[in-house]
Amino acid sequence: MRTHDLRCAVNDRNIGKITVMYLYDDMKSYISIKNTLAYYLNTLGIIIYSVQQSTIDLLNGRYGVCDIMAALKPISIFEAYDRFLNGKKTREDTWDYVTVPNNAAMIKNKYKLEFGRNIIPEDNDLKDRLFQAGVDMLVETGFFNPDLGRGMYVTESEVWEGIKKASKSLRLGRGKDEVVCERRRGNSSAKPIIQGGPTGAPVSEEIFVTLMQGYAQEATVDTLVSGVMSTIDGHAPTANTPWEIKATLAEIRAVREGMARAERPGMAI
Repeated sequence: MRTHDLRCAVNDRNIGKITVMYLYDDMKSYISIKNTLAYYLNTLGIIIYSVQQSTIDLLNGRYGVCDIMAALKPISIFEAYDRFLNGKKTREDTWDYVTVPNNAAMIKNKYKLEFGRNIIPEDNDLKDRLFQAGVDMLVETGFFNPDLGRGMYVTESEVWEGIKKASKSLRLGRGKDEVVCERRRGNSSAKPIIQGGPTGAPVSEEIFVTLMQGYAQEATVDTLVSGVMSTIDGHAPTANTPWEIKATLAEIRAVREGMARAERPGMAI
């Protein structure tokens, strides 16, 4: 195998799959090629997460075929912004009501996803198909930036690399109210993090503090999520007005006061 041929195959920074064909003499060399490829690609700064090998017989001998899924590095926030700037322009309503539902319907049919009455999948094959469908949905649909009115796309390898680099645990809150949110697998014995609150629902300013105190007093609740004040000093918190700013600050103060009354001031919000 000539290294300059491989170097040409991986010169695309955002490549998702590399296919390498090589002539081999015996099974020993066929088995060792994976390690050789991994070493060489690592010297180029390429991160490998799967290698699938197969063989093919041609007139001049037997060839091994390696399909390598790789990514050079995870996408940074700066690269994501640059991709958005150069992404395809689209309308927000087109994204919401055409792009997303059409792609979702297509991928649902592709993976034969049917839940019936059981909305929580328990079949391992269905769970695997559901996860891969989610990956395909992300790659096919991408992300939409409403401020720029543009979309950004990622490769499957970049999705996997992002998953690999994601934090395995997260500390939420402080002091005696701190909890650790850790990765959980199926049938885990670890207790999930319970979040309490109105979750963005409109709440009267007159009962906001009392409501948040009620959630914080529940021993099973680990973290809080705020609601939205329906009014502030009798005024609607209209977007892009001073009343919106005042309502937002009042919401935070009300949540913290509710936590203090429940004697759980360190809960994460």
